[in-house]
Amino acid sequence: MVFARSSPEAKLRIADALREKGQVVAMTGDGVNDAPALRRADIGVAMGRSGTDVAREAATMVLTDDNFATIAAAVEAGRRVYDNVRKFICYIFAHAVPEVLPFLVFALAGGSVPLPLTVMQILAIDLGTDTLPALALSREPAEPGLMDRPPRPRTEGVISRGMLARARAFLGLLSATLVMAGFFLTLWHAGWQPGAATGPGSALNPGYRQATTVAWLGIVACQVGTAFAVRTDHASLRVVGVLSNKPLLAAIAVALAFAALVVYLPPLQGFFGTAALSGGQLATVAPFPFIVWGADEIRRALVRRRKLLPERGIGPYQRRTERHGLMT
Repeated sequence: MVFARSSPEAKLRIADALREKGQVVAMTGDGVNDAPALRRADIGVAMGRSGTDVAREAATMVLTDDNFATIAAAVEAGRRVYDNVRKFICYIFAHAVPEVLPFLVFALAGGSVPLPLTVMQILAIDLGTDTLPALALSREPAEPGLMDRPPRPRTEGVISRGMLARARAFLGLLSATLVMAGFFLTLWHAGWQPGAATGPGSALNPGYRQATTVAWLGIVACQVGTAFAVRTDHASLRVVGVLSNKPLLAAIAVALAFAALVVYLPPLQGFFGTAALSGGQLATVAPFPFIVWGADEIRRALVRRRKLLPERGIGPYQRRTERHGLMT
């Protein structure tokens, strides 16, 4: 709801009433008498040119051009930054699952299953292939319909249950399943059976090293798919543009180049415990990014379809969410 042409006393009463109902209140003003209401509101907006010093000091935001359109531009920029922070967190949480699950499988198997990843390979992921794509997500452009969304609830934090479910239970679990499938498939092709020795000097050790390399490279491949998947929370990626985030494309290219060095450069093979992969083994890993990305595209499409369905006569953007009150 929006209130205009209100007196300073009415502004203060309206702000108190709306805050008691749990709503988020934005307040504009320029005079000395507006200072209490500006301070009481969640977001006080003062005029930079015509406003008094008292109003500017009491406000949270100062409009240097005295143009109300700047408020909308600031909200849009703030929502974009907020969304990009959530995308960064979602990306980090998602790829943590395929890193942890192999160790859980090894521990629960009681030694009958060899360790799918080594500690050095985990470090290669965290320090070599993970950082740049995560940072590049901060340069993501605004998602279409950004300003059509209702305000988020006051009590909702940056890390929400929905984001955790998407990161861990969907993207992370899907990536972990693909990684473990690639690991076991490579082992079985090498002739492995549960409980067979795979340590140094054993006949299965070369196949085991290739299997761990497939698991490691599978995590890197799933990271690529996850990076593209988290670029949008609601819309399809083709609306934003698959190639629109140039820093992300460059970061992925660097990560893949580093992965190729780890897999095929002999000094790094000995350091990280990897082995050169055949064409068939690379073909096993190659679809992973498209599976992760495509699965999330389908999930988002289903979510969009569900939101567009009539819900007790309530429109898609008329949910029971809190609204801003803007007083002038």
